[in-house]
Amino acid sequence: GEIPVRIYRPNDEPSLPAYVHFHGGGWVLGSIDGDDRTCRSIANRSGCAVVSVEYRLAPEHKYPAAPDDCYAATEWVARHGAEIGVDGSRIAIGGGSAGGNLAAVVAQIARDRGSPAIALQVLNYPVTDFSFDTPSYRENAEGFGLGLRNMEWYWEQYLDDPAQGSEPYASPLRAADLAGLPPALVVTAEHDPLRDEGEAYAQRLQAAGVPVTCTRYDGVIHGFTLQAHTEPKGDTGLTQIAEAVRLALNAGALSD
Repeated sequence: GEIPVRIYRPNDEPSLPAYVHFHGGGWVLGSIDGDDRTCRSIANRSGCAVVSVEYRLAPEHKYPAAPDDCYAATEWVARHGAEIGVDGSRIAIGGGSAGGNLAAVVAQIARDRGSPAIALQVLNYPVTDFSFDTPSYRENAEGFGLGLRNMEWYWEQYLDDPAQGSEPYASPLRAADLAGLPPALVVTAEHDPLRDEGEAYAQRLQAAGVPVTCTRYDGVIHGFTLQAHTEPKGDTGLTQIAEAVRLALNAGALSD
């Protein structure tokens, strides 16, 4: 079926590289509207087109509807990029929170199916595991925005059966082999229950021979880059993401 997207272009060049973006919101909330400011900034700062994907949401559309949609959109951009003025051979993917989970999963699906080629995966405070037993969950269970009860509820809405949480396309950290995946930028926040699972995924990628940059931003909470217009570290994190995309896709940098 049709999957809505919103396309951001920093200029009128006819064949821009593309960053395919998946919004956060626990697979239940969020939209391309909610990530509009973020996508505009990434497009302007990276010099790349941004294709923001409006994937189907739970609980009406349970796992694996969201990763299926995100992979289909990415594959479409790779094959039909010329129709929207982008270079389908130069693609990066990414997102925050549940969007980071979806980016990690799409990278695994693309590797497993042999297409498309992805130059970079941006995993911004990602969900990587159906588990709530890390130190960061205990330290940040409540009082810092996203909490333990929120994540338990999101997973309940997303999965049709808790047993699905062990599948790598739901919990990318549980994949048996991470070799052959695209280079990754992993961004985490100190006061975030998802901090440790994001960093654990970065460590496993690195152990599998995947080039990884992992940056923890101290003193901030989950979702901090969404407040880049008011939070200095959020602005720094967004700049890091845009620069990584620019370098991976060899695009020209622009400003806000």
